[in-house]
Amino acid sequence: MSFSGAGGAASPQKERIRTLEAAIKAEVRAEVDLLQGEALAQVQRIQREAEAQSALEREKRLQEAASEAAIVGESAVARAQLEAQRLKVLRREQLLTTVFAAAAQRLPVLVEAPDYAETAAALVRDAVRRLNVRAALVVRADTQTCARLDAERLAALSAELGAPLTLGAPLEVGVGVVVETPDGHRRYDNTLSARLDRMRDALRAPVYHILMGDKP
Repeated sequence: MSFSGAGGAASPQKERIRTLEAAIKAEVRAEVDLLQGEALAQVQRIQREAEAQSALEREKRLQEAASEAAIVGESAVARAQLEAQRLKVLRREQLLTTVFAAAAQRLPVLVEAPDYAETAAALVRDAVRRLNVRAALVVRADTQTCARLDAERLAALSAELGAPLTLGAPLEVGVGVVVETPDGHRRYDNTLSARLDRMRDALRAPVYHILMGDKP
């Protein structure tokens, strides 16, 4: 509220009221400005914190994604290595199986060698010693091997080994000899195919090295 006196001049009281009003307005404006400044600073601080948190979360997600990618990559490499190793072993086994099968098919040819009579005697000698029986034994062999084990050779082997040896019924399958007791309870298969089977594990590595062109 304001009043006018004569001539429009303001009274001292009115001037004081206007001065007070101006001071109050200035104080209120300063307080409002202060509050607005604090509010703006608070908003900016919250925004910075949110951006920093967002950046940390993005970095964390990126790190997690990178870690997952690394794990997946390592797993893929490991699987690939295992598969390569599996295929290598499979190929080796297939190759060895083929080689040993071919060797088994060629065993009957060995009886035609000039020194096969000595080989037949060595087969009998080895079988008797492995049986370790100082009693009469029966020698069974394929027909071609039987032809190499005549009475004279069997007698010499009997004297050498300390066990009477006689020829039994020819083998229906296999090339080489089988030595057994007369009752058949103990026997030792020393056919060439049986020997090849027993030697297979020991021959695997050197045969594979030879096939690959390496020195055993």
